[in-house]
Amino acid sequence: MSFVMAIDDPGPYGRGRYDWNMTPEVDVTQWRKGSQWFEVNREVGIEIVKDTVYYPKFKEFCRPSCYSDEHYIQTMLSIETPQSLANRSVTWVDWSRIAAHPARFGRVDITEEFLREVREGQTCLYNEKNSTLCFLFARKFAPSALEPLLELAPTVLGFG
Repeated sequence: MSFVMAIDDPGPYGRGRYDWNMTPEVDVTQWRKGSQWFEVNREVGIEIVKDTVYYPKFKEFCRPSCYSDEHYIQTMLSIETPQSLANRSVTWVDWSRIAAHPARFGRVDITEEFLREVREGQTCLYNEKNSTLCFLFARKFAPSALEPLLELAPTVLGFG
């Protein structure tokens, strides 16, 4: 499976960014949004590189409020190879603090409890088995977070 989050978001950041000039190649019901961070296997990577159908539409019509890194790969792969997508991101982020951007964590945020929640706070499927290790990495840490992260790494993360 390739870790590409591709969701049908009916709101302003999803379908609200759709341009009707994308038809007939991309209908609004096929329009997807997802994280800019992703991982694809070789076969899916080849599909992306050889695409001559969807990319020209995105190049021409994905303008100001449309962001290719949040829509192109997600939409194209959802249409062409939906069975190959895990439909989740490789990154853990916290969207609860700010609407347009994920939260940024600094020194005061970094505690053992916080790191355990990031690592084990969710359940997901991995190789068709339940797992609490759902993401490859977390993001949006301020420079001030470095020292407490390094201090807690041996205890919480098991290395360092």
